[in-house]
This record gives sequence, C-alpha cells and structure tokens, in this order.
Amino acid sequence: MIKYMIAIGLFVALVISCNQKTERDVNDIINNSIEVSGGELIKKSTINFDFRDIHYRAMRENGKFVLERSFTDKSYQYFDTITQITDAITNKGFQRFVNAFPMAVLDSMVAKYTASINSVHYFSVLPYGLNGEAVNKTYLEAVKLKGNIYHKIKITFNEEGGGEDFEDEFVYWVNVETFKTEYIAYSYNEPDGLGLRFREAYNERYVNGIRFVDYNNFKPKENTVLLEKLDELFEQGELQLLSKIELENVSVN
Repeated sequence: MIKYMIAIGLFVALVISCNQKTERDVNDIINNSIEVSGGELIKKSTINFDFRDIHYRAMRENGKFVLERSFTDKSYQYFDTITQITDAITNKGFQRFVNAFPMAVLDSMVAKYTASINSVHYFSVLPYGLNGEAVNKTYLEAVKLKGNIYHKIKITFNEEGGGEDFEDEFVYWVNVETFKTEYIAYSYNEPDGLGLRFREAYNERYVNGIRFVDYNNFKPKENTVLLEKLDELFEQGELQLLSKIELENVSVN
C-alpha cells in the first residue's frame, strides 16, 4: 500500500512539473526527440525505402533536398517498354520524369503529387522538421498511456511557410524518459469534412543512426471527436485499425 501511494505521489508530482512547461521547454522537448531520432544525421543523408510498392528516396544536404518517388505505370501508352515514373521535389519545385525524360504536368496535379510525396517523406523521419520557423508548438499536458508517461504536444503551422496543408493539426506523444515520439494523431480536411487519424509506433529500428518506425493507423468511429481526445479513445479500445504504415528495405547513406 505504501509503495502504491509513493508511486501515485511521484506520478502526480511529475504531471504537475510537466504541465508547467514554458515555450522554451516545449522546444527543448521537440529538439531532444529529433536528436534521439537521428537529428543532425538526417540533415546530410540519403535515405531509401519502399512503401506500398513505390520506391522513395530522400537526399538532404544542409538545407538542400531532393525528395523522390519512383514506380512503374502502365497507363502511359507512349512507350513500348516498361514505363518508369520518377517524381522529384527539390528546393526549386516539382518535376516528373517518364523513362528519365522530363514530362510536363498540369499545375493542379503538381499540387496533388507534391502533397502526396511530402506526406510520405514527412512521416518517414518524424519528428524531424518540427523545429521549422512555420511550426507552432503548444504543451497540452502530461498523460499516462499504455503504462508510460508522455509529454502531449500540439503542433500547428503558419500559412506562410506551412505548405499546402498548413491547416492540418497534429498531436505528438513524446516519452518523458526516452524522448522518443511513440504516438501521433492528426486532423486533415476531406471533401466531406474533417479526417482524423491516430498512429501507434512499432517495429523501431535504427539504420546508420537514424530511427525508423512502422505505425498501426487508427481512426475514430465518428469524426466529431476532438483530435486531443484520440489517446483516450485508444486507451479505451474505441479506435478502429484502418491500416498499417510499413517502410520496407530501408537504407541510409
């Protein structure tokens, strides 16, 4: 009984301490989470992986970047051979290559392709990138989830510099002991309303010093719930498993 009361007391003290975090503290938490996930190594790396039969490559060199996806596409009828599509985003913009030749793309499709490519590369190295100038961080509270205590932090983006989907909102659960981000939730706009997702990290592995995880991807039964409450629904088993986000054949140079 005494040990139980001590444990409760320590938990309460930790929660109170965590909930008094300042803006500087929140930035430190995110920076520590980035650091234990690869940090500076990601800034100057070439990362390759496969996701859902598409190959992705990210080349970063201290601010300069090339984010690619490559796949075969049978819908192109202009070539007799197998058609290889490579879409690339660089500091200068978007470019599509068909069998290594540049191909013009409608502006409306450029926005769609760019968002899709960015999304995959963004999730592959999270929380890298959360210390950008367009990122806003708010400490919500310290919570206990599946037996561990987490810093619960909300992320929003400024319109300027926040990308095409700057209105999307995220919540990160950062382990208070390891500083690893282990759960992520986000909201995004759909044609018929707001979409909500909750991701549980698993299959953690480090490749040349950079942390990679896969995710169990959940959604709530109703999209009327609050983004910040998805962890409570997860704890209660009230979320539906929608898919698994698995990166395969990961390599880092």
